[in-house]
Amino acid sequence: MDSPLKIVIVDESPVRAAILKDGLREAGVAQVVHLEATTNLLARVYEIDPDVILIDLENPSRDMLEQMFQVSRIVKRPIAMFVDQSDTASIQASVDAGVSAYIVDGLKKERMKHILDLCISRFNAFSKLQNELDRAKTALDDRKVIDRAKGILMKAKSLTEEQAYVMLRSAAMNEKKKIAEIAQSVITASEMLK
Repeated sequence: MDSPLKIVIVDESPVRAAILKDGLREAGVAQVVHLEATTNLLARVYEIDPDVILIDLENPSRDMLEQMFQVSRIVKRPIAMFVDQSDTASIQASVDAGVSAYIVDGLKKERMKHILDLCISRFNAFSKLQNELDRAKTALDDRKVIDRAKGILMKAKSLTEEQAYVMLRSAAMNEKKKIAEIAQSVITASEMLK
């Protein structure tokens, strides 16, 4: 591990939690917080602000998966879930809930470093894809706003599409704003004047 990690273990069983703690200690992790109860889990995890969340459950219930979904969406941290047995529906629900690593019958302290590395790597890869998707959606939304504003300017001032774009770009440069912001202002002003 490059920098010290803070890890939360969520496990109602002190025996299983001890196995995870031993494995983490051997992997070089010093900061480990064990949460035995899952009540008010989101608030407790948010307060601790861990780098990674490890959850050890015999059989994850729908309520637990829903809590994991809330935790992963709000806290946005890598989550590894250890379960004793599983089925396709549980795996899919866990992945949908944001679990980065789903380990079935794999609670062995010797594997902790590799599981942590996998969990963090998968979380980072997913986060990168999510950021790229968000940027693409923003660019598409901006493009729609700009096209709409160009249409308004073309109609109101009898301009060509290129002239309307140059006008938006010039206003953006003069006001030190993004073209999409100026375009949104044009749309807002147009709607107010209707």
